[in-house]
Amino acid sequence: MATYKVLLQKEQLVFSAAHFITFAGDICECLHGHNYGVRAEVEGPLDENQYVVDFIAFRDSLAQIVKQLDHHVILPTSHPLIHVNAGEKEVLVTFREKRWIFPREDCMLLPIANTTAEQIAWWIAGQLRAAMKPRVGDRLDSLEVGVDENHGQWGLCKIPWRSNDGHD
Repeated sequence: MATYKVLLQKEQLVFSAAHFITFAGDICECLHGHNYGVRAEVEGPLDENQYVVDFIAFRDSLAQIVKQLDHHVILPTSHPLIHVNAGEKEVLVTFREKRWIFPREDCMLLPIANTTAEQIAWWIAGQLRAAMKPRVGDRLDSLEVGVDENHGQWGLCKIPWRSNDGHD
């Protein structure tokens, strides 16, 4: 039995954003930015048109999600040591003695534990699945999203299409 996949990896699926991560338990790196690349792949059976998914709908849905991240500071709202307090006009972020204040419109608050490429890929995957499900239904098997933060350094996340894994 054949397996079918559709892969999107286009030059325009990029976003520029600032972030910082924690590592080694309690070390917080400095705020910095990347020009991220994004790719996505779905796996599933062919439909009545003999394709897995409509390339155009898939591309446009992913592009809308990527655009939301572009030119923002990406902040995690589920980190145990990074505290994000979003007001109407400002976002105050603290990590121990470090403190940042950003204009609210410059921030993208994500329900993730750390702004790693892997966690950003997980968030994009959930957003993409939610955007595509009304059009595709439950007929696909899986969705994989990759986020490249430095020309060949990819964080990947593969989620089942039909699962309730915290995105729904």
